[in-house]
Amino acid sequence: MQNDFESTQNTEEDNTKDGGKVSQNDAEEVSIGKKIRSGIIELCIYVAIIVICVAFVPKYVLQRTIVEGKSMMDTLKNGENLLVEKVSYHFTDPDRFDVIVFYPHGRESSDYYIKRVIGLPGETIQIIGADIYINGEKLEEDFGKDPIMDAGMADEPIKLGSDEFFVLGDNRTVSEDSRYEAVGPVKRENIEGRAVLRIYPLSEFGTFE
Repeated sequence: MQNDFESTQNTEEDNTKDGGKVSQNDAEEVSIGKKIRSGIIELCIYVAIIVICVAFVPKYVLQRTIVEGKSMMDTLKNGENLLVEKVSYHFTDPDRFDVIVFYPHGRESSDYYIKRVIGLPGETIQIIGADIYINGEKLEEDFGKDPIMDAGMADEPIKLGSDEFFVLGDNRTVSEDSRYEAVGPVKRENIEGRAVLRIYPLSEFGTFE
């Protein structure tokens, strides 16, 4: 009888031990499940960040642009890489002498130009000889690589509209800009952003005027 009691007791102890082992396994499975879910969430966050950086940032915040041609020499040279900042122009208009990126034929075109803002909305621009006049007053500036040789349309006064800007390249002997019908005054809606930083070549890394 005693042996039967001890046998029954041992069996109960074994069941208790076995039950403890099952509970520990369940806890480990729950822990693994949590780690998997945490890993999936973390991966989704990384993917979202990458999508934002690739799709959102270049379109609305900051974009790399390559200088093509010699129209902005000596300030910018052919092949240099710039960062174009797009946020500030959502809150304020371009200032005189900003270097801007714009689409001369509208945003549906892939052709973009890089020029310097000279005339602001509502102003009257005229080029007499090598000098630029704004509202009848000579503009004091020294961005031009060489003196202006061709006034183009600006040999007569050009009255800018409320959403128009007059732009020139710094290399004014070769620049195709607001002096010519192919470009003309730039509409505000066609301005992409302001060039703020030269990032390549590394030897020229930095801001520019």
